Amino acid sequence: MEYQIEAVQRMQDYIEEHLDQDISLNELADAACFSPWHSYRLFCQYTGTSIADYIRRLRLSRSALRLRDEKVKVADLAFDLGFGSVDGYQRAFLKEFGCNPSQYAKNPGPIGLFTPYGVKYKSRYEEKGMEKTKTVFITKIEKPQRKVIIKRGIKATDYWEYGEEVGCDIWGLLISMDKEPVSLWLPKAYVKPGTSVYVQGVEKDLDYNGPVPEGMDTIILPQAEYLMFQGESFEEADYADAIRQVWDAMDKYDPSILGYKWDEENPRIQLEPRGERGYIELKPIKRI
Repeated sequence: MEYQIEAVQRMQDYIEEHLDQDISLNELADAACFSPWHSYRLFCQYTGTSIADYIRRLRLSRSALRLRDEKVKVADLAFDLGFGSVDGYQRAFLKEFGCNPSQYAKNPGPIGLFTPYGVKYKSRYEEKGMEKTKTVFITKIEKPQRKVIIKRGIKATDYWEYGEEVGCDIWGLLISMDKEPVSLWLPKAYVKPGTSVYVQGVEKDLDYNGPVPEGMDTIILPQAEYLMFQGESFEEADYADAIRQVWDAMDKYDPSILGYKWDEENPRIQLEPRGERGYIELKPIKRI
């Protein structure tokens, strides 16, 4: 089964690298090292979607991010991302997100972006030893009072349980609202009865009055100090080890050497694991 997962991952990587080009099934089959028919079947089996739909949704979501963040013409964007015509792109965008590209560019709001996950990295953390000790950098930072728009789970205490309860599509919605969504372990005071400790959301300024998607809550977090733990950069396949190394450093660290103790009244914050910057987690502290 591992060789099948590796084959699908190679197809996903090929799509990512050639998203602005025409992508044929034969090219993906060459990347997978299987026949076109078998490659297509494996892709559908492990991603839960067809190759064409996967590429279309990924292109549309990338286009939405560019409309949000750049001054770009709809026509240029349509052809940059391989759509055959501007009309075809506009119809596809409307069907996917419920608004046309020009409207979204003028007034970006929360939309359900497609955020594919590499099939190679979907399995839970495997218990294995560290190959070598790596440096974890620690920085004291301060967060202001702020609003956080969150999507609650049911009983989740970590990312994997949360994904099973809420689904992975929530991350796409959050990215449409902010470039850096967060995951939080909430203190008891912020947990509603029958909901999870672990949530995902976006941090906004205290005066934010923009839209809040249906099914999400807004909480207000106070000004607080944090220790930010950041590991070294890592290869995507080693993300589980990278997380464990930071967690191990957090468990061993004694904030009293700085005149602080751990603050149980503010949430622990997890940022998206990205190999190029290292795994990052923030743990709240307060003066002794």
